[in-house]
Amino acid sequence: DVYKRQGLDIDPEKKILLQTRPAFGGNIMATILTPNHRPQMATVRHKVFPKAERDTTLKGEIIKKNVNLSNLIVRTQFIEFVKDITSKVNLAEADIIVSGGRGLGKPEGFKLIEELAQVIGGAVGASRAAVDAEWIPYSHQVGQTGRTVAPKLYIACGISGAIQHLVGMSGAKCVVAVNKDPEAPIMKIADFALQGDLYEIIPALIKELKK
Repeated sequence: DVYKRQGLDIDPEKKILLQTRPAFGGNIMATILTPNHRPQMATVRHKVFPKAERDTTLKGEIIKKNVNLSNLIVRTQFIEFVKDITSKVNLAEADIIVSGGRGLGKPEGFKLIEELAQVIGGAVGASRAAVDAEWIPYSHQVGQTGRTVAPKLYIACGISGAIQHLVGMSGAKCVVAVNKDPEAPIMKIADFALQGDLYEIIPALIKELKK
């Protein structure tokens, strides 16, 4: 699957970083190389990789060096750190996320998503298409241009599964997809795929979970 081929690797012979990520709107996966420069560096988004286990057997020598910065021209200036208080949604740390997409058909459909999320103690997410349609604020967006998440349970309702969205939730431990289209990309990567009308399936799930 294309969304599983993103990540970082190291060329064992040349000892350079191989940075694989979506490109051209997510239509292809590109591996970026920097063969002629050291040090090699790459940035990754929060929750892209699982937390590494600490190896207490590893030992190393700490080398202290004095660096002369007198000739360095610094053009940036730190003024202050301002905490973002505009969003009450913390998708990145949620263990359960229920997301809705354009398949909801209308912004009111998110009331059903919110109800299911509340019943199971989860957060509400959304696809870019739903956010672009102004059905829900950007702070709920999951995907390459939104939040990268890695919940224990991810329920996608009415989301087709564009590569940009799949990249953002590829760290989910269990994926449940609710969609009318059995050929939708999200249905192919889901651990549990429920084909049918989400306006019939979700209320039935809520009813059972409330018992």
